[in-house]
This record gives sequence, C-alpha cells and structure tokens, in this order.
Amino acid sequence: MSYRPGYNLMSYRRAVKLNDLYAYQGKISKIAGMTVEATGLVSNIGDICNIMVDPHRSVLAEVVGLKGSSIQLMPYEDVDGIGFGSVVVPTGEKLTIRMGEGLIGRTVDAIGNPLDDGPPIEGDARYSINGTHSNPMNRPPISQTMQIGVKAIDGLLTIGKGQRMGIFAGSGVGKSTLMGMIARNIKADVNVIALVGERGREVVEFINRDLGPEGIKRSVLVVATSDTPAMMRSKCALTATAIAEYFRDQGKDVLLMMDSLTRFCMAQREIGLSIGEPPVARGYTPSIYSALPKLLERSGNFECGSITGIYTVLVEGDDTNEPISDTVRGIVDGHIVLSRQVAMRNHYPAIDVLASVSRLMNEIAAPEHNAVAGKLRNMLSVYQENQDLILIGAYKSGSNPALDEAIRHIDAINKLLQQRVDEKVGFDETVAQMQEILS
Repeated sequence: MSYRPGYNLMSYRRAVKLNDLYAYQGKISKIAGMTVEATGLVSNIGDICNIMVDPHRSVLAEVVGLKGSSIQLMPYEDVDGIGFGSVVVPTGEKLTIRMGEGLIGRTVDAIGNPLDDGPPIEGDARYSINGTHSNPMNRPPISQTMQIGVKAIDGLLTIGKGQRMGIFAGSGVGKSTLMGMIARNIKADVNVIALVGERGREVVEFINRDLGPEGIKRSVLVVATSDTPAMMRSKCALTATAIAEYFRDQGKDVLLMMDSLTRFCMAQREIGLSIGEPPVARGYTPSIYSALPKLLERSGNFECGSITGIYTVLVEGDDTNEPISDTVRGIVDGHIVLSRQVAMRNHYPAIDVLASVSRLMNEIAAPEHNAVAGKLRNMLSVYQENQDLILIGAYKSGSNPALDEAIRHIDAINKLLQQRVDEKVGFDETVAQMQEILS
C-alpha cells in the first residue's frame, strides 16, 4: 500500500471545517420582568435554551429577540432562582411535542407534559408546535355538514367539516357549558380542547361537569392556567393545534376547541411588550395581528382528514367590535354570538341567532333545510323588531300578516332553540323539528 503524504492531514482539515468543535454557552446579563438577556450565545429566533439554576435544575426558555450583542429569552417557568451570570446552554432545536394515540383521554400542559398524574406520553412521532404551511390549492372545498348536537347551531347555523367558527361572548354567559355540550355531542373522531389562561379551579370543573366521561374518553386537553408564564399560555394554543394536526394526518376528523383566543392574544401582548414592541390598538402589539391568521389557518379541510375549529373570543364589556373580536371575525368562516340579554331570559344556550351567521351554510345544507331556516330567521327578525309594541299591548292583530305569523310561532321557535345541557339531538331530528313548526 503506497503512502500519499498529506492525505490523512487533508481529511482531518475537512472534518474540522465541517464540524462545530465548540460548545457555545452564554451567561445572563440582565433580567427585566419576564425577559432574560444573555450574552455569548449563538442562537436563532425560536430556539430552545436551558438556563442553569443550579447543577441539578434548569429552566427552559425560548429565544424571542435579538438586541445588539445580546439575545432575549422568555422562560417557560418563573424566573425565581435565575440570577446574574447564570449559565445558558442552547439546544439548537425548536420546541417539538411527542405524539401518539396515548394522548387521547389525557390532560397535558403547553409543552406536552402530563398534568393528570398519568404515565409519560409514548409515541415515535414528534411535531413542531408551529406547524407547516399548506398550499391552499391542495385543500378540498368544505362540502359535508358536521353534526354538532346543539339544535340552534345544527338548525340555523350549520357548520361544515373543516369549518372555523368563532364563539363571541362576555364573561359568565355560558361559553364553557356550550363547549362541553359540543364536545359530548359532536360526531368527530377526536376532540382537542385548549384551555388558555383558564382559572385553575375551572379546569377540573370543566372536565367533570361540562365534558363528562363521554367527552373525556375521546378528548385531549391542553391546559395553561392563568398563573402560568405568558410563554406557556401562548404555546398552549400552538401545541393543541399541533396535536390536532397529528390526528388529522392519521385520517381522522378532529374537533379543535380553544378557550379562548383573547387570552392567547393577551399572552402574545405580554411577550411583545417585554421585547420592546410598540402597543397599537388597546395595547395589543403588531405581532398579534400576524400570529392570529397563522394560528387559525392551520384548521380546515385537507386531503387527509380535517380539523373543525371552534374558537371562543372573550369580548370586553360585551363589545363585539373590539380589536381582537373584529380581527377574528374577519378570519373565521362564521361566528356565534352569545347574548347576555338572551341569558337573562333563562334561555340557554344563550345564542343570539340573528347576530350569528355560518358563511358556509348555504353551500353545505340541503335546499329544503336552507328554506326552512330562512323562514324561521325571518319570523325571529320580524318579532324582535316589534317586540316592544307587542309587550305593551300596542299592536293590533291583523295589522301585519308577517308579524301575526311570527307571534303564532314564536313559542315553538324559542322551544326549538333551547336545549338542556344533557340533551342530545341528532342533525336530522333537528331539521324535522324545524319543518314541523312550519307545517
């Protein structure tokens, strides 16, 4: 075997050039609120780092900004224990979640760790919480109805498989109860429910009271309570969507419910203000208005499976035209408004049918169904316009034939739109009840 001088040396040089021989570490130089600045790091936006609190404990943090020669980090936990000079070790990876069928029936936090004292989630697949962009030309049109199991929605606000709907309501009007009814009654393969910024006591109440055993056995809950850092509340919505995408890729029809988008935006606002973004409308930062479309566009109908998205929006002061409500309403495929005035009449679910709309109902519902729904809407509209006259006895029967017809049917219509929490009504049965009112 002949020896070629310099051959081995060149291979070593090539290996040195192609491989990074340094283990980059940084140190904390500044802590302001929930934002941590570190120097000496080489990281990209979105990378995960470990902040060493002591030799046996570290805190996960994400790179959220660059400021001169410093890198801005937002921890996933409280900053207690982190101090000046704490070592920061970059992982060079983005946040991913382990996926598997074992997620069904479980409750996890925003980074996929179990909260229900069960075993660790097993699975070979790992999904990025940020998802991947899908070509809109590859999305089939929404053509099939989805049975929700709530008469007011199935009958007058029909939702299609893969549609995105917003539920707009103030506090205490029945959002969580309506979500529990939908999760129990809907005809979907898997429910993925994100509770973003929810009160701690209401998590168990929602599982036991609103969801029940029937709902939990085919649901995945992703929870970030109101006392968790902003990063966890923000990632909760993204992680739930990534879990829905995993089950969609298995060919399943997934229901993704999120309560609420408003608290997701509030978490994004905290992050944006911490890294120096300017506040615009009501203190919300510009990045929120780019984050919302990215999140909501991940739901829809796909060649393999579907994700039907139902997102609640907590309207401030019952103002459905505040910035977040207005932005979400322009992105989703319809909106359901829960009215405090309707709830005050002990009418539940407190859906204001006339203020709500499903933009796809005319395309996906049968012509007979659309015709009956249109007539019932007309009666509700005529009655509501003249309600004050009727209540004070100023209206004389026979003056307006359309109003006379509405008065005759209003009790039956209200009965149709009311439903007990434990009552389950099929789609065809709802349509039959609507036709019976007019017959």
